[in-house]
This record gives sequence, C-alpha cells and structure tokens, in this order.
Amino acid sequence: MQSVTETIKSLKIRGLSESEVQQKQTEKGFNELPKEKKKSFLRISFEAIKEPMFILLIVAWLIYIFLGDIEESFMMMGFFVIIIGITIYQENKTEKALEALRDLSSPRALVVRDGISKRIPGREVVEGDIVILSEGDRVPADAVVIASTSLRINESLLTGESVSVTKKHCDNRNIQMKSPGGENSCFVYSGTLVVGGQAIVFVKKIGIETEMGKIGKSLGEIKGEKTNLEKETKFLVKNFAVYAILICLGVIIAYGILRNNWLEATLNGITLAMATIPEEFPVILTLFLGLGAWRMSKKNVLIRRQQAISELGSVTVLCADKTGTLTANMMNVKRLYSYNQTCSVDGKIPEDFKELIDYGILASQKEPFDPMEQALKNATGDRKDFIHKNWELLREYPLSDELLAVSHVWTRPGSKENLIAAKGAPESIIDLCHLRPNERKKILEQVKDFSKYGLRVIGVAKSTYKGKLPSGQHDFTFDFVGLVGFEDPVRKDVPPAIKECYDAGIRVIMITGDYSGTAQNIAKEIGLNNYQQFITGEEINSFSDVELAKRVKETNIFVRVVPQQKLRLVNALKNNGEIVVMTGDGVNDAPALKSANVGVAMGKRGTDVAREAASIVLLDDDFSSIVNGVMMGRRVFDNIRKAMAYVFSIHIPIIGITILSLLLGWPLILLPAHILFMELIIDPASSVVFEAEKSEPNIMKKKPRDPAEKIFNKPTLFYSIILGIITLAFFAASFYISEILLGDSNKARAISFSVLIFSNLFLILNNRSLYAPVHKYLFKENKSFWFLSLGAAVFLGLSLYLPILKDIFKFGSLSVLEILTSLGVSLICLVLFEIVKYFYYKEK
Repeated sequence: MQSVTETIKSLKIRGLSESEVQQKQTEKGFNELPKEKKKSFLRISFEAIKEPMFILLIVAWLIYIFLGDIEESFMMMGFFVIIIGITIYQENKTEKALEALRDLSSPRALVVRDGISKRIPGREVVEGDIVILSEGDRVPADAVVIASTSLRINESLLTGESVSVTKKHCDNRNIQMKSPGGENSCFVYSGTLVVGGQAIVFVKKIGIETEMGKIGKSLGEIKGEKTNLEKETKFLVKNFAVYAILICLGVIIAYGILRNNWLEATLNGITLAMATIPEEFPVILTLFLGLGAWRMSKKNVLIRRQQAISELGSVTVLCADKTGTLTANMMNVKRLYSYNQTCSVDGKIPEDFKELIDYGILASQKEPFDPMEQALKNATGDRKDFIHKNWELLREYPLSDELLAVSHVWTRPGSKENLIAAKGAPESIIDLCHLRPNERKKILEQVKDFSKYGLRVIGVAKSTYKGKLPSGQHDFTFDFVGLVGFEDPVRKDVPPAIKECYDAGIRVIMITGDYSGTAQNIAKEIGLNNYQQFITGEEINSFSDVELAKRVKETNIFVRVVPQQKLRLVNALKNNGEIVVMTGDGVNDAPALKSANVGVAMGKRGTDVAREAASIVLLDDDFSSIVNGVMMGRRVFDNIRKAMAYVFSIHIPIIGITILSLLLGWPLILLPAHILFMELIIDPASSVVFEAEKSEPNIMKKKPRDPAEKIFNKPTLFYSIILGIITLAFFAASFYISEILLGDSNKARAISFSVLIFSNLFLILNNRSLYAPVHKYLFKENKSFWFLSLGAAVFLGLSLYLPILKDIFKFGSLSVLEILTSLGVSLICLVLFEIVKYFYYKEK
C-alpha cells in the first residue's frame, strides 16, 4: 500500500495552481454557507436611533425647536452625529475582531496545489481542488474519492445514521455526485467526519451547492444560549430602564405641579431619563468579550465560545496532557533493549539493535505524523537498509481501547509468507507474544528502569503468516523483539507556568498514557505537587463514581489513561465542585472536552472533532498558553466589572443633582446638552479605556472567582454607590456655594459642571484599579485614558469660552483661578476615592 505522497506522485497529481484558485474564487466565491451580512452604516445608525437614549434626544431636539432655541437644537444634532460616530467605531472594532476569530476558527483543509501539500482554511477550498483527508478531519466540501486506505465516514449530520460507512475510490473524477448514505460509495460530503483511514479526494461542489448547503445548515442560524454575563446585563438594563421611566414620570409630574411649567418639566424629565438609562452596559459586554477573545487569539488561544472567557477566571483545576502540552512533543530515541542487551542512543543505531528499529518503522505509517514514529524514522539517519520501498502494506490492525497496539501486515517480493510488525504499550506487546511469567517480569523490570529516566516506552514484536489473514492481532504468533525508550523534553516555560497556576489557586493535574515512572519524573521536573502519588487507568475502571470522586481530591497524576477515562475524571472533579479545564486532541477526547467546564483542544495535533467539541483551541499546543488564557479571562472579567462600576457611579451625581434641584428649588443645573457632553466621556471611557486596561499586578495571586459571583455583587455595588455619592456631594456643594458667593446661576453652573467633569476623569482614573493606589498606575500605559482626558479638557475649555457654546450650555465666564479651584475641589474627590478604595479593598 502506497503512502499519500507516493500515491500523489503515482497519480501525477499537481492540483490547481494559485492563479486557477484565484480565478475560481472570483467566479464562485468562497467555500462557505450564507452568513449574516456585515452591518452597513445605515443599519448601525438605524439600530442606534432605536435606542432609548436617542429617542429621548430626538424628543429634546423637538422641544428646543418648539421653544425657538435653534442653537440648542443644532447642538442636539451635533451631539447626535458624534455619538453615532462613536457607536459605529465601537461596532466596527467589534466586528473586525469577530471576523478575525471566524477566520481562525474555520475548519482546516490539507490541499495539493502546484504539487505541494499545504494546509489552508476550509473556506478557501475551490472546485477542482485535491484534498487529503485523515482520521478526525471534517470533510471541507462535496468530493469524489480518487484514492483511499480503509476510509470510513460518519455521515450522521446529513443522514441521521450514527453508524459510519465505508468508502471506496474510483478513477472517474467526472462522475455525478449522488445523495449521501449507503456503504461503498465513492463520494464524501461537506461537514461529515472521517472516523478512520485516509483518502485523496477531488472537490466537486462547494458552499451552498453542497448537500450541507441544500439542507440550509448555517452557523448564522445557530442560536447560542445566553451567557450568565449576558443574563445579568439584561437584568440590570431592564431594571434601570423601569426605574428611569418611573423617576422620569415622577419628576415631570412633581416639577409641573410645583413650578407650573410643564414644558420645562418635560425637558427636566427627559434629562433625568437620559442620565438614568445605562445603555453602556450591553456595549461593554459585547465589546469586552469580543475584543477579549481577539486579544487571546494574539496569544495563541482561540476562544470558540464566549462563555469560556468568564469561566476561565473561575477555573480551579487544570487537567493537562503530558505529551505535547507539558513536553515539547519532539521525540528522540534515547534507549533500546533487545535480546537481553541495553544501549543508550547517541548518534547511530548499533547493528545489534537494527532489527528492533526496523520492525518499529514497519509498524509505523510510511509518512508518520506521530512524534514517536517520526523519531524511529529519524533514528535511521541516511541508512538505506532500513527502508523497504518494494514491500507492500497489505493490512493494518489499528490500536483499540482493548489492545493498545498496532500491527502492519507486509507482503515481500519473492516470499509467500506475510511479515507482521507490531508496536504499542509494552503490556500489550507482551500480551500479544504470550510470554511466560519470568520473561514477562524481566521485560517489565526493563520498562520500569526506562521509566526512571523519564522515557516513554513502547514494545516491538514480529511475526510471519501464510494464508487468509485473521480478524484480530491475537491470532498471530508474535515473537518479542525489544523495547524503545523515547525522550520528550519538558517545555522550558512549563515550570514557571505551573508555579503561576499554584499562585493563582489553580490545581494542576497531569494525565498521560505513559508509565508512572515517566510521569513522576516529568512531574518532578515541572514542579507538580504531590508527584509521589498516582492512579492508573485500570484503577479508574475499578473505582465507583463515589470512590473516584474521593480519590481525585488528592491525586495529581493519572497514568496509563485512555481517552474514555478522561470523561470519568472530568465528571468526578465536577462532582467535587471543581471548575475544570480539560485538554485533548483526539476524536475520543471529544466527550471529555464537551463535559469539562472549559474544553481545550490542541490546534496543531488536534482533530477537527476535538476542536469543535472544545470551548478553546490552543494554536500552539502550549501549556503556558492555557495559563495566559486564564490570566486574560480574569483580566476581561475585572475590566468589565471596573467599567460597569464606573458607569453606575457616574450616573449617581447626574441623577441626584436633578432630584436635588427639584427638592431644593434650584434652577435646572444639567440640561440635555450637558448630559450629552457627559456621554461623550462616559461612552469611550466605559468601552475603550477600561477594555484596554492591563491586568492587575496581583491578578494571578488571587484565588479563582466563584462562577456564581455576579459582576454587580454587593461589595462592588456599595463601592460604586459610595463613590457616586462623594461625586454628587462635591458637585452639589460647588453649585450651592458658588451661587451664594457669586450670585450668578450661570457662573455657578459653569463651576459645578467643571467640578463634575474633572471628578469624572478622576473617577475613571481611580477605577482603573480596584486595589492599587493611584500613584502606582498613573503613568501605566493606557493611551486611551490620556487621549480621552485631553479631549474632555479641550471641549470643556471651548464650552466655557466660546460664546456660542457658552450660550448653549448656559455658562458664565470663569477666571483661571476659578478653573483651578474647580480642579482642586475635584482633586479632593480623588483623595476621598482613594481612601474609600484603601479601606474597602485592603482585605480583598
């Protein structure tokens, strides 16, 4: 049986050229199903206008026109255009981030173009492409099989039949595609899953023309369940809206009755409603989660489900594969045992061990992807006597959960006997060889000795056979050839990442198919706690669910584990109340990945099935990327909390001053124009500034967050209220004292509004950290904050000194000393903010 590369060469397959691909993509578009169109400028504008804030703004604009205040009405429209611009900017920023994520998460396809195989996003496949399929791949398009090896496809997505079907190949690329279903057809269909074998296929249909397209299966039609964050945000906005309407009506009625000016009462009520509605909350959630996922992708962590971002901050247990996650997954042959001889490999393979390597290679794929099989092939160097190009692979007996070994049956020119090479777990190879107890004991002692060096060990066996091949590997009479020990070095960044997990209150568990000695050696090297204890896969099977839940509380190493046992481990940990991250890469890992609170699939060596079952895909298969993901998840949640706490705080003085004005008989201090000016600061502050804020220095020193904890928990709510009341007190006092001292309401309004603007900026500065004092992060990189502060200061100066704006804002002229006094009053606010923060969060 030929390898994929040999088949491509023998069939003289070059595939399409890049120019042909570009022409086809121009003519027929990309290989994707219809999706929601990108929002246009008009659509974004229309959706923004439907928001309560803009409806109130339009009502206020109409009232000003009715009153004949043309300048005020133009000001309303100016603010309208600016805020629409901010909304479009935020929407586009989020859309670009999500589009980048969609491109990353697109299923991959291995195609042959210009005679070279290359992996591309599935959406870039075109009609006429040559695609190579392997176990675990999703078929990217409807295609004809032109070469295959034991190909089996699960077509349940299209047929509803869960049993996989066998596929054959045909020589006619022009054959007409038929409907899915049935055994031994030569057609494969987009979206179906390769569960066994390999194939080379010729693409016939893409996109909407595929069977998947006909059924209308589109990602845009799948409605995901609302996350806890979304539900909480919706609850907050709904309640605020109800209170806003009630307060608005109450103020209008009270103002109208007490002052007998119903038009001004309506304007006052609208001002209050505009100040009360927290339309920023949904924007914060959408923007922070979208950009948070995009930022994670820059660190090689692809978030497939946004719920995973919030859950990452709550993770208490991190279960990691040893091979490829904790280690480099770059195997080297390090130690050999054959016929009672042992040697360490440093360069060429000694002649006495050639047979061991030879049979190990014969039991491997011709073009191996598995690191151990690659290591066996690389160990031969340039020696040609290891290569048997004229031998033909007759049959492969695959590895199974019952027997962790694989056997290849070869036919040789001039021989009537078939040669069988087997490799796999030493116990399985010993079992296949039916060795006597003393022989078995001697070999297992060697395995134990190899494990002391931290090596991964496989056994190798050989056999010959005449006649019709049997159904199982046990029907052959195998002779034991030897053991091969592989070294897989620990990734350099793993030990510090493990320490970071422990500092963050996260327990790390190693899961491996290796022996205990190898696992313990690696565990010791990476600094894993309690590495002396371990549980084997056999023990997992013998435990009841209750017993397993007890045992996993203390054990951090699980050895000789098969994929199905991962699911029991996940469920046992979850039954103990843990929030679990589970890594995996194979088809059989999918149930465990889906069951875990956060499933993490490997991007490089992982199958499409594992990636689809997981919440997160590691693009570099690196353990430290998971830790980076946890840190980013905590950062995103922290920043959402900071932004929402700020929005809540700043609305208190805006609402409070309106109610105080009514109760104390003051003139209307805040007009709609003032509220809109505030919105020009609040909107970008709550979205851009806080989203860009770096992680707290102690973010990975805190215990995991309770997943049931709300953003607006009681501590955050009370803290926000205290800061809001402080701001309100200084805002109101500055107006009251200024009016008494100066006897000019417009001048008092200008002074108090300046106090509000400066206090608002200091409130943003204070909320950039809920733990550290302001001097520790004042000059910490956050360009957005300084641009916003500069813009607010410039616009405040224009509104105070530009005649047309002074009239609109109803400001009196202020001296430099009065401006500095307003700034000084606001600085006192900042000092009080910091004092409250110190006493409120010093224990947290």
